[in-house]
Amino acid sequence: MTSSGRTFDVGGSLNAMPGLATLRNRFLRIVVVIVLLILFWSSITSVPTGNVGVLTLFGKVTGDVLGEGLHLINPLKSVQKLTIQTQSVKESANTPSNEGLMLALDTSLLFHLDRDQAAQVFQTVGENYAEKIVEPTLRSSIRAATSAHSANALYTNARELVQEEIQKELSAQLKPRGIVIEAVLLRDVQVPADVKKSIEGKQQAEQDALRMNFVLDKEKREAERKRIEAQGIADFQKIVAQGISPQLLEWKGIEATEKLATSSNTKVIVVGNSKNGLPLVLEPK
Repeated sequence: MTSSGRTFDVGGSLNAMPGLATLRNRFLRIVVVIVLLILFWSSITSVPTGNVGVLTLFGKVTGDVLGEGLHLINPLKSVQKLTIQTQSVKESANTPSNEGLMLALDTSLLFHLDRDQAAQVFQTVGENYAEKIVEPTLRSSIRAATSAHSANALYTNARELVQEEIQKELSAQLKPRGIVIEAVLLRDVQVPADVKKSIEGKQQAEQDALRMNFVLDKEKREAERKRIEAQGIADFQKIVAQGISPQLLEWKGIEATEKLATSSNTKVIVVGNSKNGLPLVLEPK
């Protein structure tokens, strides 16, 4: 009975083990490199122009604020970007005057986020701070300012004053909360039709009165000018009358007669028959 033998190549198996180990080491190295690249890429953040980056760690605001440009941060932190550029809010509101008349006002507000308080604003209000605090405060300030003035004043000459009052009120309430007020623009004021007609009629009457005062003042100045002119003429005539005497007139007549007598033109001279009669000059045809 013949027995068959099996031969095991132990040396070949042992030679294959180092190849598997090398592959495993290479794989681990590749994984480590990929993880490091991911971590490095996650550590780089960019903040656009006109923005700031508020850092948070696991949902908690750290208080750190990044400026514009590239930054290397903790990969576990996230960045919330907030604009610090000028923003605009338009508000159309119906508000009462101090007489109780309802006025329609169109107002624009220009503001921006305070960079130094960006983290506080994001933590206490959130990224929608314009809707949450700016717009309601603007509406409240408009009502407070208009209720202190009459419809006539708001429609005519009190717009700049109302703008200043609204801006002061907004600054007092929003600046401590990180919002900087740049300007308040009162674009339009609409009053009830009958009130508008009354105001325009009053303005027309005031303009007519000013025009009449101007005309009266002009006439007074013209009358004064004529009086001075007449007084000057009268003074002149008085002076001339005082300087003319009968002897002077007679002498001037004799001089004129002498000049006519020596003239080359043919004339007939008739001497007056009165005592002081002046000659009469006739030119024959």
